[in-house]
Amino acid sequence: MADDKSNLAAVPPPEEAPAAEAADTAHAEKMAGIPDTSHRNLSLIMDIPLRVAVELGRTKMVVNDLLNLGQGSVIELNKLAGEPMEVLVNDKLVARGEAVVVNEKFGVRLTDIISPTERVEQLK
Repeated sequence: MADDKSNLAAVPPPEEAPAAEAADTAHAEKMAGIPDTSHRNLSLIMDIPLRVAVELGRTKMVVNDLLNLGQGSVIELNKLAGEPMEVLVNDKLVARGEAVVVNEKFGVRLTDIISPTERVEQLK
């Protein structure tokens, strides 16, 4: 069966960051202690495994309620229907997106990438 990805919208290539955003990124990396990107050899880290999770929502339950769950039970989550799902890498938010189905498998179409400045703020 051939891959059918016709139901996915074409995603335009990312545009180059404006000079102000590039300056913000360089400043954020410097503040986080990240060396200048022109001197990094990214090939050294390309095969390091990362844990990627997509979070649909969360809830808190007491043990009694958890033990009473059965087939057909519904668990109410803290997000509304249609709200973006969060994409986490090593428990850090890196993007938001929406659920899609491709070839009978679930996926996430990224709709918002967290800026480098916001990611540095998460480290504090």
